[in-house]
Amino acid sequence: MKLSVVIPARDEAGSIMQTIGGITEVLDRESIEHEVLVIDDGSKDGTRQMVEAAGESDPRIRCRPSPYSGGFGLAVRAGLEEFTGDSVVVMMADCSDDPEDLVMYHHILDEGWDCAFGSRFMPGAVLTDYPRVKLVLNRLANAFVNVLFRLGYNDTTNAFKGYRREVIETISPLLSKHFNLTVEMPLKAVTRGHSFKVVPTSWTNRTAGEAKLAMREMGSRYLFIVLYIWLEYHLSRGDYRKSGH
Repeated sequence: MKLSVVIPARDEAGSIMQTIGGITEVLDRESIEHEVLVIDDGSKDGTRQMVEAAGESDPRIRCRPSPYSGGFGLAVRAGLEEFTGDSVVVMMADCSDDPEDLVMYHHILDEGWDCAFGSRFMPGAVLTDYPRVKLVLNRLANAFVNVLFRLGYNDTTNAFKGYRREVIETISPLLSKHFNLTVEMPLKAVTRGHSFKVVPTSWTNRTAGEAKLAMREMGSRYLFIVLYIWLEYHLSRGDYRKSGH
């Protein structure tokens, strides 16, 4: 099974090469066939040029400019339209996600699970320097999602997740243009009948560059996508569930 790692990036020159290096080192060590697809979301700091240079010596590393107007969700969607693997993991460009966790995700998907979900808030997980205000908002948002969907999963908002190719086909077309895509993808996957396994993952706060998530702007967008999928789940009579379920 070939694993694609999609990385949306905007002005991540301070961390993108460390992120890519960690990914390729771990996946090469484990003999996992892979590609790293960086979607440049309008960077002005040389991010795209750095990745393109790396791709000249390793064709498994590709950089593509996002064909859409700026936005995290749109950049991810561009990557999901172009990845070539049997499965795909969305990963952040800022070194916050641990490349070692990719191995767990790959094995889960290779075992036949449709989705591999990480949790930064379960036994075995490692959380380093998570901003306190962001942590409180994160816990409240995930508790709200759990009340509505009863997933028994406490980190729906985390972007770092893995999906088999057929899941991406099932959940498309995606609507979110911003960080609310991180919620749309897993909720659609689960409510449309795909299986998932949860494992503890590690997260470390960025040490370079600036965080792109603006919480004040995202509240209504998160709420919209959560309620949209909740309505689909309860009112669609299963019209969007994958065949066989």
